[in-house]
Amino acid sequence: MKINRLLCLILVSILFFAQSDVIYAQRGVSNQRLEWYFEKKGEEKPPITDARFMELVHKYDSLFIGDPAKKDIYLTFDNGYENGYTDDVLDVLKRKKVPAAFFVTGQFMKTHPHLIKRMAEEGHIVGNHSYYHPDLTQVSDARLKNELEKVKLRYTELTGRTDMHYIRPPRGVFSERTIMLAKQEGYTHVFWSLAFLDWETDKQRGWKYSYNQIMKQIHPGSIMLLHTVSKDNSDALETTIEALQKRGYTFKSLDDLQINKTTPPLLFQ
Repeated sequence: MKINRLLCLILVSILFFAQSDVIYAQRGVSNQRLEWYFEKKGEEKPPITDARFMELVHKYDSLFIGDPAKKDIYLTFDNGYENGYTDDVLDVLKRKKVPAAFFVTGQFMKTHPHLIKRMAEEGHIVGNHSYYHPDLTQVSDARLKNELEKVKLRYTELTGRTDMHYIRPPRGVFSERTIMLAKQEGYTHVFWSLAFLDWETDKQRGWKYSYNQIMKQIHPGSIMLLHTVSKDNSDALETTIEALQKRGYTFKSLDDLQINKTTPPLLFQ
């Protein structure tokens, strides 16, 4: 009996998503599952990404890089859960007077509400990383909207603010449908142009690994993705900020980028 129920649930799910794909196709909106990536260039040259991705970035006013002619950096962190280093990261940012954006989940907000309050009080952007961190291409419209709404409501409860306007999709998974729905809810998708394997807490390699990865990939207009669960990142952050500033880079917020947004049309393959 349990096996029959499971088969029925699987069949209903398959039919639901198949029907949804037809509906979106009729609207001219695809729900094809995409995973964000970019091709590193090094030597302070901006990376490139897929032409399909850039079409969606342009169409839905999303972000993945700033102006490659300006030595500005946009520091962002993904906060799926807390591993004891976010306070240290915030301490460094406060000392160095550097703004950042933190993309948070429901789990992070539930377990560490004081960190959300601190982020907002110290002038950082708090962005939406969904409540339960699902693959947003595999949930219904109603579920997607609820994922975003629950995070924003909790943010407002904790801070009294309603200025949550940026989203980073879990695991960088997206589709035209998910970007469109998020935009309808008032969100700008924020992808990235600098990242590396930093989230595996059992494979930390020391602060120099984080520092070297950032310095090898840095380029004007970088939207930098880091994870606060990484001890390497926490230990390297202050030294990295100082080294980049010595190279002539300036740390700015995503709001600055939005105001002066210029998405280069040739950064794709």
